[in-house]
Amino acid sequence: MRNLIDILDFSTEEIDGLISVANDIIENPDKYREVCRGKILGTLFFEPSTRTRLSFTSAMMSLGGAVLGFDNAASSSTAKGETVADTVRMVSAYSDIIAMRHPKEGAPIAASRVATVPIINAGDGGHFHPTQTLTDLLTIKRKCGKFDGLTVGVCGDLKYGRTVHSLISAMSRYTGVKFVLISPAELALPDYVKEDFLDGRCEYVENPDLEAAIPTLDILYMTRIQRERFSDPEEYERLKDSYILNAAKLKNAKPTLSILHPLPRVNEIDVDVDDDPRAHYFDQAAFGRYIRMALILFLLDTKGVDDRRISGSENPELECTNPHCLSRTERGIKKLFEGEKCIYCDQRAIRK
Repeated sequence: MRNLIDILDFSTEEIDGLISVANDIIENPDKYREVCRGKILGTLFFEPSTRTRLSFTSAMMSLGGAVLGFDNAASSSTAKGETVADTVRMVSAYSDIIAMRHPKEGAPIAASRVATVPIINAGDGGHFHPTQTLTDLLTIKRKCGKFDGLTVGVCGDLKYGRTVHSLISAMSRYTGVKFVLISPAELALPDYVKEDFLDGRCEYVENPDLEAAIPTLDILYMTRIQRERFSDPEEYERLKDSYILNAAKLKNAKPTLSILHPLPRVNEIDVDVDDDPRAHYFDQAAFGRYIRMALILFLLDTKGVDDRRISGSENPELECTNPHCLSRTERGIKKLFEGEKCIYCDQRAIRK
């Protein structure tokens, strides 16, 4: 049984295969209308979502399957104190595959350790969002025709932006990719992402000036400053308008630039950009349905074992200090580490 917890669970060859199937679905939708007849997707969304949840629902229905689940933790037994593990054990009995979003980092890993069906991470806190990255990669391939040799600007919330973390981890495996990291200092890319995916593998620069960076870019990936990730409302108010892309800022951009955004946007992309032929974020949202159809088919048909999710060992001398990690709050969870790194959130633990 295979799961998708982070994008590195799939090889570049497997990603190419998913993109190929998604393109075939776009061209030949009738061929796929009944292939999941009798299959059930469980959607466990402990955190609000529009595009991701609806695109998963649309994907499964477009394949002829059915969907059950919830879109709010308050409407599940979580409100009564049920653990993630118990919820997943129960829903595994009712479905053939599960897509799960949770505000705590590492929740899908905990789920994958007890599930009897494939688990898809539909976003865990500020950690990873691999199905958005598959959507991004499909969009980049269709708009740019390649992955190698691209200069990618990621702008906005790079600290908590799970879509950014997943995109960087995916694109860092291709040849000649360069990243331009555009953020306020308070929302800079976390060290663990730099260490794991950039240092020694990809060229990157940190440039807080969006307008100065734009002329060098092949892709501009804008992100929202996420109110829900801030514990201090005043800090959010101070940073929320750090970057606003408008038509004027694009005057020196390449004519082949692709502007992407995982959505929802607030005001970080002005509506005067929407009619620019380089703005692809609404196409990007539409492609999410097709790549998730391809993903569902792949996971339902794959018999391999995801060894990474059963690794890790208990170490009573270590403690994860990430306040957003599920291991800090979930009852009965084994606190597991690979070396000195928490397996749930990928952040370094400290010795007690």
